[in-house]
Amino acid sequence: MTFSKEQWRMVMALLMVAVLSTIFLGVTNMLTRAPIAEAERQALMDALMQVLPKHDNDPIQDTRQITLPKHKQATTFYLSRNQDRSINAIAWETIAPDGYNGSIRILMAVRPDGSLNAVRITYHQETPGLGDGIMNLHWLDAFVGKSLTNAHWTVKKDGGDFDQFTGATITPRAVVKAIKKGLEMFAREHSHLLENKKQKVKESNDALR
Repeated sequence: MTFSKEQWRMVMALLMVAVLSTIFLGVTNMLTRAPIAEAERQALMDALMQVLPKHDNDPIQDTRQITLPKHKQATTFYLSRNQDRSINAIAWETIAPDGYNGSIRILMAVRPDGSLNAVRITYHQETPGLGDGIMNLHWLDAFVGKSLTNAHWTVKKDGGDFDQFTGATITPRAVVKAIKKGLEMFAREHSHLLENKKQKVKESNDALR
């Protein structure tokens, strides 16, 4: 099969367009990668500042990775430290898979004693005016100081301690359930999350002397 000069011109023109498009996309990706990464980092920092207590470290750089049961990927835990390097809270994102309109992402921070320091919703698709009440800070503040031992972890309609919304019980029920599971996970991984790795290294070095 042979091509006419006109057909060859069309083929070369299409090839040139494809090459130029690839180069353009590559350059655009290089130019925008750093600003996007910085924007994502700033958004994460802003969210962490809302749930963590006052700290003297950079929690984004001070993390631990744990692969939890039934999780395919490791979960990142952000550590908040006092000036003496002791941990005063740990934050991580958990997911409520059973929201009314899909998954709800929750950023929660827990103190070493297992009580909640603060909770924020980072993503949801719940119905405006109904399920989006989970964004209300007054409702979220009801979780502050709560632990597995000092609260009934269901909504009031089910005999628990947390308010539901008129016409939208499914959404707060899903959030309460997810936060409780997060606290249960923290209790299971407590020693791993709170271990002072630097101190352990120092003790090992001292033992070798």
